[in-house]
Amino acid sequence: MPDKTISILDGSTFVVSNRSGDIDALPDQPHGLFYKDTRFLSRWILTVDGSRPNVLSTDESDYFAAQFFLVPPTGSIYKNPYLSVIRKRLVGEGFHEDVTVLNHDAEEATLELRVEAGSDFADLFEVKDALVKKGETYREVRGRELVLGYRREQFVREVLIGSSAEVEIEEGALVFRLRIPPRSEWSTCLEVRPVAEQVCVLKYGHGEDVARPNIGESLEHWLAEAPELETDWDDLEHVYRRSLVDLAALRFYPDVLPGASIPAAGLPWFMALFGRDSLITSYQALPFAPELAATTLRVLAAKQGKAVDRYREEEPGKILHELRFGELTVFGERPHSPYYGTYDATPLFLVLLDEVARWTGDTALVRELEGPARAALGWIDEYGDRDGDGYIEYERNTESGLENQCWKDSWNSILSADGTLSTLPRATCEIQGYVYDAKVRTAGLARQVWGDPVLAERLEGEAADLKARFDRDFWLPERGFFALALDGEKRPVDSLTSNIGHLLWSGIVEDDKAALVAGHLMGEKLFSGWGVRTMAVGEGGYNPIEYHNGTVWPHDSSLVAAGLARYGYREEAARIAVALVEAAAYFDFRLPEVFAGYSRKRTNFPVEYPTASSPQAWATGTPLLLLRVLLGLEPENGALAVDPHLPAEIGELGLRGVPGRWGRADAIAEREPVT
Repeated sequence: MPDKTISILDGSTFVVSNRSGDIDALPDQPHGLFYKDTRFLSRWILTVDGSRPNVLSTDESDYFAAQFFLVPPTGSIYKNPYLSVIRKRLVGEGFHEDVTVLNHDAEEATLELRVEAGSDFADLFEVKDALVKKGETYREVRGRELVLGYRREQFVREVLIGSSAEVEIEEGALVFRLRIPPRSEWSTCLEVRPVAEQVCVLKYGHGEDVARPNIGESLEHWLAEAPELETDWDDLEHVYRRSLVDLAALRFYPDVLPGASIPAAGLPWFMALFGRDSLITSYQALPFAPELAATTLRVLAAKQGKAVDRYREEEPGKILHELRFGELTVFGERPHSPYYGTYDATPLFLVLLDEVARWTGDTALVRELEGPARAALGWIDEYGDRDGDGYIEYERNTESGLENQCWKDSWNSILSADGTLSTLPRATCEIQGYVYDAKVRTAGLARQVWGDPVLAERLEGEAADLKARFDRDFWLPERGFFALALDGEKRPVDSLTSNIGHLLWSGIVEDDKAALVAGHLMGEKLFSGWGVRTMAVGEGGYNPIEYHNGTVWPHDSSLVAAGLARYGYREEAARIAVALVEAAAYFDFRLPEVFAGYSRKRTNFPVEYPTASSPQAWATGTPLLLLRVLLGLEPENGALAVDPHLPAEIGELGLRGVPGRWGRADAIAEREPVT
């Protein structure tokens, strides 16, 4: 089993190490110090007299700091160590590490402490794909600092490493030759500063040992501002707090809009601006941290597509997929500057804009973003509908783009029931639902805020027409559910997947079809007992450990639960909520991005997926949306409506101080006793 990793993050900086605090990255491992999509340290190893210390304990109770308690090996279980080493690491625009050596003996200790440092300066895409670098690395000493550098034409990255104590700088190492008196200790502060366009300024100076998260407020204040949970289910309390802490951890400040924080998609691969992920996470978190949604909308509007660029898949009015700053993006070897290869972010932008207005009453924001909203509507009709058939279908423009530009964006996620790959362009079902919802919602904004009844009437007519055509063209009467997609020849892609739950969430399902859809979602083929599988057991492409073809994605299941609740299937929605909270308890109360789709009856515990991001934004938002579903929270006539449906596992459930256009309101529920 691989050594457990310790991850700490703050803003656009994160460090992934082993349990002793060492970084010793293999080419395809996400270990190291990362800043703005570049790995600035790939090697950071502490030794005492040439040996790596053993781990006693690791403290990672804060997401932005960690402590490592170590002892040098003695060579025998019968000999106790007389030295101990404490590493305290604080991250933020690089990292600050205090190293303390304690001599517990009655004799003076003489030792050599060495910190080896190295960097491959890998772009995060190079780490993922194990690519070879094209530039050259160098090392030098500047004053009292070790400098590691990389140069490829005009692209230069460096990392500066210094110490507060006297140090000898050798080839790739800081060396301390120590004589520590009896019952005494020695310490130094190590500073590691990345240099991108400019030298990072560490937030911590020598002697500082209190970590401060980069969220513009203390973590305690962030938690205090969120609604207070009251419940008799202990696991739910732990999951709720973990979600709030992880949501704070994943906040970062993009250069697009200074001072505005939005949720990054997830650690380690996706600490960047993602359109779809940030929009869905902001939707999930709206009753708990509404400021995230407003800033997400503003940032995405600022980077909305303006021109036609086939390589980056940009089009006027389109919302971006991903924004990166690494070497491959700078040299145009990846189109992420930004990359617009997603077809669902644009309608989801409109969905979130209306949801913010409903919850917060922020009509000023709706007026401010009227232009971007109208541009998004224009993209849907002009560019999203490639052939004028009334459906949104995608097909990438270049080989560097994503083959699938829906949320299931792996190459083989849109399979027919027999397991064959569908043809392009593809019109996936859930995107049609998002467009339906976007047009219904934006019609309301046009009528109530923009004063444009003509646009409102047009959008309502288009939405009604889309719903009727969708019911005709996507419904599979012989199987009793909606097709996953229409392929390039307009043939239904007939596999049973979780996507049909998103159709309930968007409201595009006709009432006479809802019961059949709900039955499939909660049947044994899709519902694993821990959540809803992305693909049903028995389909030709099903695999419980395939990224999008049989695994369970918590955020996916949360949207399914919200959709079931929308159509009145509250008991079924509550079953999903309970299953996910119970699963979270097996992951230290933190839901991962994805886990395996094995049946609960087979495994008795949820099985990890090997490369899942954790924390990951919309997995972090999942418990928040589930609380909304269980309590039936909705804005109605300027007030917070509460319509709870509690499962047997929960006797009491409440949120005090839910923010919204009403100010703060309480939502308290008790399950009726069974008689």
